[in-house]
Order: sequence, then C-alpha cells, then structure tokens
Amino acid sequence: MKKLNPDYVKDVTGLANQSPYFRHLGMVIAELGMGEALVELQPRDHHLQVYGNVHGGVIASLADTAIFWSCFAELDESVGITTVDLKVNYLAPVAEGMLKARGRRIRLGRTLGLGEAEIFNGDGKLVAHGTSSVIVLPAFGFPGNPKLPPKFL
Repeated sequence: MKKLNPDYVKDVTGLANQSPYFRHLGMVIAELGMGEALVELQPRDHHLQVYGNVHGGVIASLADTAIFWSCFAELDESVGITTVDLKVNYLAPVAEGMLKARGRRIRLGRTLGLGEAEIFNGDGKLVAHGTSSVIVLPAFGFPGNPKLPPKFL
C-alpha cells in the first residue's frame, strides 16, 4: 500500500490553502490522508444569509472540498480530478462556531470516484451530509507546475 509523503502533504495543502477561493472563504485543509480529509472554516459575517445562518453555498463548498481532497490523496501524480456532481442534505442551521467537514473516499476507480462528507458544527452536531462523484483526468496538474516533493514514499 502506498504511503503519503508528509512533505508532499504539507506543500500541497499549503498550496491549496493559499488558493484564491480558499482564502476568500477562509477554509483550510486541516488534515489530509489516504481516503480522508478534514476541511475547516470559522464562519464570519460574510458567510451568513439573510436569516443569520451560514449560507448553504458555504456548506456545499466545504462538502465538495472535503470529498475532493479525500479522493485526491490516492491518485497517481500524473493525474488529477474534478467534481462531476454534488448532492448536499442540510440537516440543521448554523449561525456560528467552527465548521468541520470530514471527507471520506468511498470508491476510487481508474476514471470515476465517489466520496462523502459529514459537516459538523462547533458542538460536534451533524449539520449536513454530502456525496459527490469525481472524474479522474490524465495530465491534469496544478497551474504553473509547482515543484512538489514526491507524493508517495
């Protein structure tokens, strides 16, 4: 079984966490492992909709991101992925407190993958659940071809 290189994990999560959309939302990949990822976001005023709760689009972004990265970790370095679809069930409103999205790879084949995410509020209550399919794309690398350590040890 392949083992992720901790130096690669540090560099690739740093790259993702500094991307414009991550910075815009204020979300970060807090953990990345084989078949799993943890994405966190501390809601601010700009995340709230008119009723004072975190907008569903923010929750969907957390689910999508956690699932994406949980599948990404196992991929060969020569390929990439992108989301095909996303389904989110909203289970409870969230007004404040750290949000944590725990992504889990369910299955990853040569061309398609499936994952799920559970999103918890600051009290550990499940507030949303999502599923997503991803497609594996050959030669789909990071823009600018950043120099990264080997992905696997």
